[in-house]
Amino acid sequence: MENRKAAGRIRLNRFIANGGVCSRRDADEHIKNGLISVNGHIVTDMGIKVSYDDDVRFKNKRLSAEKKVYILMNKPKDYVTTVEDPHAEHTVLELIGDSCPERVYPVGRLDKATTGVLLLTNDGDLAGKLTHPKYKRRKIYHVFLDSPVTKNDLFKLTEGIELDGITIVADAVSYADPDDKSQIGIELHSGQNRVIRRMFETLGYKVKKLDRVYFAGLTKKNVQRGKWRYLNDKEVSMLKRGIF
Repeated sequence: MENRKAAGRIRLNRFIANGGVCSRRDADEHIKNGLISVNGHIVTDMGIKVSYDDDVRFKNKRLSAEKKVYILMNKPKDYVTTVEDPHAEHTVLELIGDSCPERVYPVGRLDKATTGVLLLTNDGDLAGKLTHPKYKRRKIYHVFLDSPVTKNDLFKLTEGIELDGITIVADAVSYADPDDKSQIGIELHSGQNRVIRRMFETLGYKVKKLDRVYFAGLTKKNVQRGKWRYLNDKEVSMLKRGIF
């Protein structure tokens, strides 16, 4: 972590984002709504600056400007991507345990039954950019269905499927196995909940297995199911440049 004395004072929204709570944009909303206190006093001025030694709290929980960490996980089935869920038997944070001293959070969501590439970090700014639709980060999934998919239905996916009044368009779709038409590779940017399952259900198919194989330039190569690793500097730089 950078030398605190040299760093001096930083904008409050940056301090909050550094703490892994959210992006700077969302931090401004939290400040405006009176959810942030500094040294015991609620602040609503989004332009103020704080030092690393100030007592900054979000909903009365103290934040710290931790060093940034970036973790790539190959998520297994039956683990949820929420930080805390009283109804869940397991969360992905259990797989990390005490091996990472920093508090990290999943970037985006994979539902309980979905497996594959998952990024966790305490970099709120980057997490915001990776999940915001306007940045169009690539996500590719391997879908296993209960019956062969017709070419006409593949075409419908690229034309758009209406869900909750919104048309969701697959960026690319193809057969993942030329000998098994029930396996589909699909790329899309939408972050809607259970979007792929719902798209195929609309066409009359049931998803038996869903695996995310690619997210924003990251793959699960050499990471076994249920395992994780830290990203290297090159991978972090790639994510921040947004080239994928």
